[in-house]
Amino acid sequence: MFTQPFVDENLGNSSYLVAAAETRQAVVIDAERDIDRYVHIAEGLGLRLTHALDTHLHADFVSGARELAAQYGVLIGASAESNLAFNYLRLKEGDTLALGDLKLAVLATPGHTPEHISFALLEGERTEPTALFTGGALIVGGAARPDLLGHHFTRPLTHLLYESIHHKLLRYPDHVAIYPTHGAGSFCNAPSSSECTSTIGRERQTNPLALAESEDEFIAQALGRLPSYPTYFNYLRAVNQLGAEVWRGVPAPKPLSPQVVREQMAQGVAVVDTRPPREFAEAHIPDSYGIPLGTPLCTWAGWVLPFRTPIILIAQDPAAREDAVRQLIRIGSDDLRGYLDGGIAAWQAEGFSVSHVPILSVEEVYRADEHGSASHVLDVRQDAEWRAGHLPRALHIEGGRLPFDVVPLATEEPLVVHCGHSERSTVAISVLERRGYRNVRLMYGGFGAWESAGYPVTREK
Repeated sequence: MFTQPFVDENLGNSSYLVAAAETRQAVVIDAERDIDRYVHIAEGLGLRLTHALDTHLHADFVSGARELAAQYGVLIGASAESNLAFNYLRLKEGDTLALGDLKLAVLATPGHTPEHISFALLEGERTEPTALFTGGALIVGGAARPDLLGHHFTRPLTHLLYESIHHKLLRYPDHVAIYPTHGAGSFCNAPSSSECTSTIGRERQTNPLALAESEDEFIAQALGRLPSYPTYFNYLRAVNQLGAEVWRGVPAPKPLSPQVVREQMAQGVAVVDTRPPREFAEAHIPDSYGIPLGTPLCTWAGWVLPFRTPIILIAQDPAAREDAVRQLIRIGSDDLRGYLDGGIAAWQAEGFSVSHVPILSVEEVYRADEHGSASHVLDVRQDAEWRAGHLPRALHIEGGRLPFDVVPLATEEPLVVHCGHSERSTVAISVLERRGYRNVRLMYGGFGAWESAGYPVTREK
């Protein structure tokens, strides 16, 4: 057996290339849309791709199964209950896929989603699996959240998740390896670990959901303080069910002149500036979105831009543009009009105006507070981060809620914005500017720098 994980740290997910040594047949489980990564490894090892398998209808990324089918003729396999609008193998409990000396047995493991399945890997004549590909049914330190389909489905799905974990997955021996799709950094998560893989034995001993002694305790654990999630999650389940457009490769955006960019902005096209926070603060196109690549771009573009908004990119170089395109097509942001040729320098050379944001150090913010001349401070981190510690007297609105939440300040009041470091602050500032807040400042280094400097911190109980 050969198993190669592919970890997407931006989305907090893993996909897997699984191959049989004897026949050289290979499958990809929970592939993302830019499939060249899987193909490169498969071809380098002389493997023949035969199947693209999905454990469930993903809400956080566009499945790459159709890309693999279109380009390499593989068979798509998914739960029969997925009701996909294109040809696929309708898999159900008890089905097996033979890969020569390997078999993948299908297990029904609903809970994260109603149609969720897992794959048990059987080697040779063994009747017990050596590994389980569990999608979101069981992840390291938790399970994927059961609330993404809305309030009315949450309790029934949590019950199914309890059944899947306690009455099915935990019945396997301790040595069985677990390869989940969702991991650290995924907003599909209930509480989990930073590690990507585990074993049944380890989860039995350490996973709070596995340790729950009753279904009520399990439900309390699974639903306790779930974080908010990006708004694009509300659309991708349907996109994956109907079938996203097949790209047949990673698209290359075309260069656009500053004049064309300005014209398209007037028609509602969004400019997404992927440069680092300091560069965005020093000069950026008015009403552009500042979303640094490592924020990550995929999560925050999918959070603060309306779904499928047409986009023009500002990126530093070809590598940054390719990274941006990969991140965007993974979340279904397909209407990529191009990129600003020559970047901000070209825009300024045309005489077009730019905006800038004053940058303050944490020391400057602290000294201003000491002398009674402090501006309002807005913390845009997640609720859990806020509860763990925040600046005294700061306001708090999660960055993902800024496009539509009420900001309890007049637009002309000075406002210092911070996050954990500086990336999410840049997103928040760009959203606030689009809402008319022009007197904003960036606290560079964010709460991390504030706490490291030993300045006062308030902690919620």
